[in-house]
Amino acid sequence: MTQSALLEGLERTAKVLRRIIGAPDYDTYVAHVRECHAGTTPMTREAFEQSRMDDKYSRPGQRCC
Repeated sequence: MTQSALLEGLERTAKVLRRIIGAPDYDTYVAHVRECHAGTTPMTREAFEQSRMDDKYSRPGQRCC
């Protein structure tokens, strides 16, 4: 297995794990904004992550604990 194939496999695995645990995917967000909202500037990574955290914890009853 080549190094590039290994890295690609690790990136795919990390992406799947992020989806399973519900971690936001900034790169997917940026691609969506560019494709579907032309002319709109995407949030910075920090603003995106803060927005996801605010959304996640602002709805009581959505968590198990």
